[in-house]
Amino acid sequence: MDFKSTALGIELGSTRIKAVLIDNDHRPVASGDHEWENQLVDGIWTYSSDMITNGLQACFASLKADVLKKYGEKLTTVGGIGISAMMHGYLPFDKDGRQLAGFRTWRNTITGQAAEKLTECLGFNIPQRWSIAHLYQAMLNKEEHVGDIDYLTTLAGYIHLRLTGKKVMGVGEASGMFPIDSATCDYNEEMVRKFNDLSGIDLRSILPKVLCAGDNAGELTEDGAKFLDPEGDLKAGIPVSPCEGDAGTGMVATNSVRIYTGNVSAGTSDFAMIVVDHPLGVHREIDMVTTPDGAPVAMVHCNNCTSDINAWVNLFGEFSKLMGIEADKGELFTKLFLVAKEGDKDCGGLLSYNYYSGEGVTDLDEGRPVFARMQNCSFTLANFMRTHLLSALSTLKIGMDILLETENVRIDKLYGHGGFFKTPDVGQRMLSAAVNAPVSVMETAGEGGPYGMALLTAYMLWKDEGETLPDYLDNKVFADAKSVSVMADEDDVKGFNEFLSRYKKALPLEKTATEVL
Repeated sequence: MDFKSTALGIELGSTRIKAVLIDNDHRPVASGDHEWENQLVDGIWTYSSDMITNGLQACFASLKADVLKKYGEKLTTVGGIGISAMMHGYLPFDKDGRQLAGFRTWRNTITGQAAEKLTECLGFNIPQRWSIAHLYQAMLNKEEHVGDIDYLTTLAGYIHLRLTGKKVMGVGEASGMFPIDSATCDYNEEMVRKFNDLSGIDLRSILPKVLCAGDNAGELTEDGAKFLDPEGDLKAGIPVSPCEGDAGTGMVATNSVRIYTGNVSAGTSDFAMIVVDHPLGVHREIDMVTTPDGAPVAMVHCNNCTSDINAWVNLFGEFSKLMGIEADKGELFTKLFLVAKEGDKDCGGLLSYNYYSGEGVTDLDEGRPVFARMQNCSFTLANFMRTHLLSALSTLKIGMDILLETENVRIDKLYGHGGFFKTPDVGQRMLSAAVNAPVSVMETAGEGGPYGMALLTAYMLWKDEGETLPDYLDNKVFADAKSVSVMADEDDVKGFNEFLSRYKKALPLEKTATEVL
């Protein structure tokens, strides 16, 4: 195999780091992964530096093992590398490259004061998880390290710096740090000036340089090669594409970068990304970010999706083991998802809130998973599982209703990807019921973000002169792609709306839980 004709995408997601290697026909030819989980340390959701380094290296070692098993040779080079990670968060460094504070992930809801002030100042919604909100909150808190900040970046930006020595990132990832002007594919200059006046900081001097999809973002250095592959097999000099966020790679993996297309990524968190053709009003529930080539995107981001489902499935796994049955975890998920289809459309009087952490869309700074039911409910396994599946999408639907009903956003195609859609038909049908529109899942959707990052790297390597990212994906990647579309029936839609009405009415229950538990 000619590994110089491959493109490698690596994504550091919330619960898994995954690498996908594709050939020049854009087909996955090898993969590797490593599971990890965030930690709550002193009230901050974080991953330690050692977790980041060890996890990345374990993922690459897993990829190398897969290549050796399939092709009988060591992986020493690839045509290009691209790094992606969960967006937003806070990673500040001083002029000597010393990390000044623990990594604060997207999951934290500790910047409410800053987010509110910046939204007012900039006339642009700044969510709590954005890097600029974390920076300004640290200033408001008078944290000592702020005066020593020489460089502020995200997890993807940090890994990219370690691999290449370059303080750069893709525009989609940058759009989760600070607002972007799509016309210039750069930070919004007027808003930069407003922030500088407010804070006294020269913002551009500490933020990464913004690049667009297809730009060259440096080469793998000797130190970068050793950082990724401490065994020393990987060679330096490999071109590296602009690092991106998991939102951007999800758009690419589902061919959702053209105007009027959208996708929903549903895993630990869930978010909808709709490429729009007009400016939107300021809504606390809606982020405005960009595609990897700079087009404006309306984003509904929810901190919580499948974590509570995973916890319940693990509990059922423990019960199976207690009964002497060693249930395969994948099969357990599939059977429990399938039984949810048999439940009452409105879940029979059951209710749950899947809030492991705070949730900006419903204005909660903390979360407590809560399950509740009426005495006369239909308490069946089918209704129980359906409740948790609808709960995982309910906050997303609250935000989507603003786009569809208030802003009249047009959606021609909506794709789903992520673990929520792994069981055929079920997750699609639930999402379709939420948005009352067809939902498609591609056969490559299971590869998710790292596949999208590999495609962005391929675009950098193999695009024709003047070829846009949407055209490259349409003509060279997805021209013959197979997908399955599902449209929920009227009863499913009606049932979801009835469940959501009960869900919104009982939100004070979740608020109280955060105060008393």
